[in-house]
Amino acid sequence: MLIFGDDREWTELSPADEQDLMEQIYGWYERWQPTGKIADGGAELQPREAARTVRAGADGQPVITDGPYLELKEVIGAVVMLECDDIDEAARIAATWPLAAGMSALEVRPVMSRE
Repeated sequence: MLIFGDDREWTELSPADEQDLMEQIYGWYERWQPTGKIADGGAELQPREAARTVRAGADGQPVITDGPYLELKEVIGAVVMLECDDIDEAARIAATWPLAAGMSALEVRPVMSRE
């Protein structure tokens, strides 16, 4: 489950609003962790200004740039690994995530399995 949004909205929250949103997120984890549906607690990412992007240069050598290469309104802000029977179940669980400032969309995608 990839959590997308405009991370600048998150930094504009008042301390009280941020605390309220974090309590909603902790509540989401408290709901789903006992069910075994969260494979990994996930990771919150630092703002886009902390990012580095690595791409192949014209000569095929890596070129590293500061921040996201493209001007995007929404960036990935966090990742949560779910353990579900199928993508439909994962989407139903993701639909219960508390979307708010800085979190405008979720993408649910199965992990690639190469057997």
